[in-house]
Amino acid sequence: MRALITGVTGFVGSHMAEFLLNKGVEVHGAKRWRSPMDNIKHIRNEITLEECELRDFASINRVISKVRPDVIYHLAAQSYVPASFILPGDTLAVNVIGTANLLEAIRLNKIDPIVHICSSSEVYGQVRPEEVPIKETNPLRPVSPYAVSKVGEDMLGYQYFVSYGIRTIRTRMFTHTGARRGEFFVESSFAKQIAEIEKGVKKEPFVNVGNLESIRTFADVRDAVRAYWLLTEKCRPGEVYNIGGNATMKVGEMLQKLIAMSEMKDIIKPRIDPSLLRPSDVTLQIPDTTKFSKETGWKPEIPFEKTMKDILDYWRARV
Repeated sequence: MRALITGVTGFVGSHMAEFLLNKGVEVHGAKRWRSPMDNIKHIRNEITLEECELRDFASINRVISKVRPDVIYHLAAQSYVPASFILPGDTLAVNVIGTANLLEAIRLNKIDPIVHICSSSEVYGQVRPEEVPIKETNPLRPVSPYAVSKVGEDMLGYQYFVSYGIRTIRTRMFTHTGARRGEFFVESSFAKQIAEIEKGVKKEPFVNVGNLESIRTFADVRDAVRAYWLLTEKCRPGEVYNIGGNATMKVGEMLQKLIAMSEMKDIIKPRIDPSLLRPSDVTLQIPDTTKFSKETGWKPEIPFEKTMKDILDYWRARV
């Protein structure tokens, strides 16, 4: 089997490539020319890289025509929510136009892959207390340009299935983290700052934080990519599936668990940084994953404490 991963150099893309290689899959990865290679340097010689810019139709069309994959994991995105408020147009261009270009290239090249469209739990927006756990049928109320872009990507996946029979399967993944997570994302930011305090790089024992009251459900990235594999093996084209972990807590509670893993836990404290507060936020993210679990048998396997220790150790080795 031949797989194409868009965004292969990213956090999830690199873990997806590792997983597929272990399954004996031929892995091709689409990457932008300036993408950092750190996440895939240990598997660089085991995958075939294709230079690609999703916003440029000719670019993605060339890759699809050349690779002709059996399965596509479309993971490339502008995925940092705060940046989407500053760069809404760029976020929409990458996530919506980029997805349209990918799907159009598949159509014009007359190939028939399974296409995983990676949407996001952010599409649900600010849900009401009586609406949790969140089902796939919940209303979409996006509250950031990123979330709007993911609604567009999600709906494009559905439209190309209905209109052209392209075998898209959409996921709305809830918070997932682990080693290699970008330093601007909340769990990774906290872990990096704790590691910097431990090493003396950060002189004051404060972890800069935003909204600590937001409730999130956390999953390990390795459980996430295993879910994506099962999705393309067992799930129905045209459908959408919630995927998420089973560790639900406030962001502040997650921070305290990270701090507790440090020998400097008695002096490390959170400090609100106004620049980390979003103009509008999603504060209640608890998924109902019944539909996906019934069809695949998937369930989270990696304990939350191991995920946190791994991400902390990842940054300890780098600061």
